[in-house]
Amino acid sequence: MNKSVSQLANAPAADVKFPLLIKAVMIDLDGTLLDTACDLAAAANMMLRELGREELPLETIQSYIGKGIQKLVKRSLTGSLDDEPDIELFERAMPIYERDYAKTLSINTRPYPGVIEGLNALREVDFRLACVTNKAEAFTLPLLRDTGLLGYFDIVLSGDSLPKKKPDPMPLLHACKHFGIPSHEMLLIGDSLNDAEAARAAGCHVFCVPYGYNEGRDVRELDCDAIVESVYDATKLIQKLS
Repeated sequence: MNKSVSQLANAPAADVKFPLLIKAVMIDLDGTLLDTACDLAAAANMMLRELGREELPLETIQSYIGKGIQKLVKRSLTGSLDDEPDIELFERAMPIYERDYAKTLSINTRPYPGVIEGLNALREVDFRLACVTNKAEAFTLPLLRDTGLLGYFDIVLSGDSLPKKKPDPMPLLHACKHFGIPSHEMLLIGDSLNDAEAARAAGCHVFCVPYGYNEGRDVRELDCDAIVESVYDATKLIQKLS
């Protein structure tokens, strides 16, 4: 393995050999492909204002991202990662948030550095590509379309596409079945504990990026095969299995 690749790889599993031989790549959306925090936070603060509550700093709301919009709303209402809000308040808040996020969806959201280059590199060698996210399809598809990414993916699995979502392995296994490959021939690139747990449960390889929304925790704590600085850098650690 050349020096540049070895610097990219942080592989706690001793039996992981680079380059990984795989046939398809799944990529998470929020915090991996797209920097959505500003637009998610803007909608959260619009919701809080309408409910007569204090707005929250961007950094705080960013630490609440990672387990879907319902969790984000609950955390914004309680100021906690785990507390549950009053049920009536939550039921009032959810439609307000969904309405407001539809307005802010792609105002400031942009692909992270290395995303377009990485997707182009993956396409050049004919990797099959899936986007697997916990975001609802009503937001996922317009967001991918608005940012010019939708056409890269053979399949898009949103948080409401299947009965279960990450960290459950169901969406990952569904993508494997769609491509007709065993799970060990699939790689997931993500940014959070949800991604790492889903990949391990499915038997897929997993790389993590350090810039995303891992609920404010260090990505190096995650059980992943490598930490890569960008989606493009991930392409240096994999090879198409013929």
